Amino acid sequence: MPTPSGPAGVVLDAADGVVVVDESFTDNPYPIYELLRAQRPVTRVRMAMSPPIWLVTRYEDVRAGLADPRLAKDAAKLARILRRAAGLPEDAVGFDMGLHDHMLNSDEPKHTRLRKLVNKAFTGRAIGLLRPRIEAVATELVDAMAARLAAGEKSVDLVEEYAFPLPMTVICEILGVPDDRRRAFGTWSHTMLSAASPHEHLAATEEMGEYLDKLVADKLANPGTDILSEILAPDEDADRLTHGEATAMASLLLVAGHETTVNLIGNGVLALLRNPEQRARLRANPELLPGAVEEFLRLESPVNTGTIRFTDEEVTIGGTTIPAGEVVLLGIGSANRDPDQFERPDELDIGRATRGSIAFGHGIHYCLGAALARIEGEIAFRVLLDRFPAFTLAVEPSETRWHNSILLRGLASLPVGTDG
Repeated sequence: MPTPSGPAGVVLDAADGVVVVDESFTDNPYPIYELLRAQRPVTRVRMAMSPPIWLVTRYEDVRAGLADPRLAKDAAKLARILRRAAGLPEDAVGFDMGLHDHMLNSDEPKHTRLRKLVNKAFTGRAIGLLRPRIEAVATELVDAMAARLAAGEKSVDLVEEYAFPLPMTVICEILGVPDDRRRAFGTWSHTMLSAASPHEHLAATEEMGEYLDKLVADKLANPGTDILSEILAPDEDADRLTHGEATAMASLLLVAGHETTVNLIGNGVLALLRNPEQRARLRANPELLPGAVEEFLRLESPVNTGTIRFTDEEVTIGGTTIPAGEVVLLGIGSANRDPDQFERPDELDIGRATRGSIAFGHGIHYCLGAALARIEGEIAFRVLLDRFPAFTLAVEPSETRWHNSILLRGLASLPVGTDG
């Protein structure tokens, strides 16, 4: 019989050598990460009823793994590996990778071609021009929260009323998605990135795919001034995305373009609520805001583990050999709290030098939208702190709920009130 070792909900010495963790991992993964970094930095892990996967937790190994081409991302190959790991036949439902066949799930040379076709719309200048609109949206949302509190409501859900609609509105506007579909996209996105059942994943993927297929067709026939229309246009070499590539790319931009920023805002606000002295320091020194955003990203990394990779050949990481054809997750959230890289890693320090943080990844898959997320984060916190200098947590800290996802680290809700 396996016996527990370390934090509650963890079994280290299972008979098959697989570390078993329960649902408490999504509530607070950090004690488990600390244990694994010390005892099993590269190990097989099983969560719930899922097949075992390899998890890498030390900073040095995670950062190297993010740039290691032997940890491949080819969508078609990954689908075959996932079917085999689950003991399913080749034609099993729930593993259709069409909507996921984008640059984030591609290796060279395909990745370089796809990224080149998208980069033209995400230059620093283009993103900088969005600042006034982001500020306007943030102000509108804060005004609405303030009105509800002034009308007598004791609290508002900061995730639902602010952290979610701000980046969702921005990414949908720049991609030309109508207002009436934005809430649906949020639901589909949450399902696709959560620990939902294969049936739920498939349903959400199909619904999003059907809509995006029509959206791409419309943009091709009637191009506008939005970024999606620009991405669909041929480049200087007359290369352009195919219809299928464009649909998958639109899915990536919509999902990645809001999910991580939702988590950045929600996680960062919770960190400030838990550390009032740091909030006071930030309000007194607004010039620290860009660095504070980087610290929020490090402390509660919105992407908890890098997106799925697999060993295209036998790979040795941190002295442990992983056979070919194995699924590997790189623990970004663990790496960003590795004491070998950051002093006092579990503490919030808005003045910290966060050089080396891998919250946005590393290597060829470094986040395309990092500049947009940083601008949105800076504006979101500045507007919120200006309007609500004394906002408070409206529930007990133990009552905060996190999304059930190993990939992302984000709050499902964050009820807040204000004392002033």
